[in-house]
Amino acid sequence: MRNRFFGLSGKRTGLKAKALNHQLVTLSRVVIHPSYRGAGLASQFIRRSCESSRWRWIETLAQMGNINPFFERAGFVRIGKTTRKNQSRIGHSAIYGHHRQSAKKRMVSKETHRKSRYSEPVYFVFDNRRDDGDQALGVRN
Repeated sequence: MRNRFFGLSGKRTGLKAKALNHQLVTLSRVVIHPSYRGAGLASQFIRRSCESSRWRWIETLAQMGNINPFFERAGFVRIGKTTRKNQSRIGHSAIYGHHRQSAKKRMVSKETHRKSRYSEPVYFVFDNRRDDGDQALGVRN
């Protein structure tokens, strides 16, 4: 999904990865107390937090994105649902950015894999670019 959104194709190079990593961060957890859910506070908080960050792009993967438009309300764009052919722990870890080369070091835990091996999280991106005219990655507006 990331490559499709940012128009990255061809062989991955260290230079491409470094350029993207200097402009992109991943939002990995949003938890709000049940007493405050449904009031719109979390989506406002996430939007303001993203707008005040230094990162040009914020991405997230969320299984809840299949049923709750929380991230869209916060200003994220829904790119698509992540599907995988491999339900192994290695395949599951790859969804979250862990590669086979480092699988022993950075795989999801056995418990996480057991609980979420059939999930198909939605990929979202928040465009936090300012009007500075810089298009270093050549990404679309």
